[in-house]
Amino acid sequence: MQAQLTQPTISKKTRRELLWREVKKHKHSYILMAPYVILFFTFTVIPVFMSLGISFTSFDLLQPPRYVGLDNYTKLLLDDDVFVIALKNTLILAVVTGPVSYLLAFVFAWLINELPPKLRAFMTLIFYAPSISGNAFLMWLIIFSGDIHGYLNAFLINAGIIDNPILWLKDTNYMIWVIIIVQLWLSLGVSFLAFIAGLQSVDKTLFEAGAIDGVKNRWQELWYITLPSMKPQLLFGAVMQITTSLAIAEVSMQLVGFPSVQYAGHTIVTHLIDFGSTRFELGYASAIATLLFLIMMGANLLVRSILRKVGE
Repeated sequence: MQAQLTQPTISKKTRRELLWREVKKHKHSYILMAPYVILFFTFTVIPVFMSLGISFTSFDLLQPPRYVGLDNYTKLLLDDDVFVIALKNTLILAVVTGPVSYLLAFVFAWLINELPPKLRAFMTLIFYAPSISGNAFLMWLIIFSGDIHGYLNAFLINAGIIDNPILWLKDTNYMIWVIIIVQLWLSLGVSFLAFIAGLQSVDKTLFEAGAIDGVKNRWQELWYITLPSMKPQLLFGAVMQITTSLAIAEVSMQLVGFPSVQYAGHTIVTHLIDFGSTRFELGYASAIATLLFLIMMGANLLVRSILRKVGE
């Protein structure tokens, strides 16, 4: 009986000793990781939990937080009509720009990877440039300008397709599609660069081994060799595309206004900015942020489960 009682204690003690031994063995690695881990916990993990706690309160920066339970979530999901519009717009943008930009980034990376080194480097810079160009997307304001001097209106009028200029950035029928086009242009860069890196790291001997094992064409090489060899880059690209597509705000605010006409360009993040930075209703804004975080986590888990099947 005595041996049975002390055995779990001995196991735990041994486990702790082994863990401490491993930590001491790799102490230099942990020391190098420490600054990033401290910054990550300080500015990411802790604020997430603080936001979750504040979402159950009424807090406006002027008075101490007052606990209100699930009132913010009830109001958000049942009474806030603008949030419903923002949720619909965000899902449309995520469903269209996320998968489309992900596939386009991979296709372009796959094609450009076959080019000679110097031309490949030049094309990589061309595709990556929009993602580091800051507010260069504002040039689309000239293209989609609502008068006859807008490039798109001028082209359509000269081609005889329309008689009067279209208010691309004010007409609710076109606003969401303008945002989609601009966001697609912006969102290719990071995933594209990751895919180029992944394609460059694929072991060339695998293709020779595949040919011996019965791989007969480029499509089979892609599915059975290339994609399984670059799963980390595929996952990174998917996470980046999901995060970007669900967090669209700046493009919408700059192109169609804040707030946009009939909230046609309103997204969850612009709704969050409205309550957090304009109205200072931080409890309600935190509830919006928490729901957005849960949506992102769910989308990431779904994509991870899909990517596990690549190459099967």
